Amino acid sequence: MSKIHIPTPLRQYVGKQSTVEVKGATVGEAMSDLLVQHPDLRRHLYADDGKLRAFVNLYVNDEDIRYLQKEATTVKEGDNISIVPSIAGGATRCDCGSAEIRN
Repeated sequence: MSKIHIPTPLRQYVGKQSTVEVKGATVGEAMSDLLVQHPDLRRHLYADDGKLRAFVNLYVNDEDIRYLQKEATTVKEGDNISIVPSIAGGATRCDCGSAEIRN
């Protein structure tokens, strides 16, 4: 068995668990088992065409599967899979001019 670490915003769909034990020889099989156990997650992780959403990143033992064999990446007993949503946005640069500070 492997464990999938669930990010906080998705825990409401897995009974508030931080990890879920899954079976599977690959990341894809492990994710399929996760969705069998918790079908409400599907729309949050996968697009209608069945592909992983662009903002969802998967890691096996801290290695990004995009740089391995993607969902065909093998997993073995005790491996950890992490679901890491991309974070968008950030601060904008303010070109407000210089301000004089007086004491």
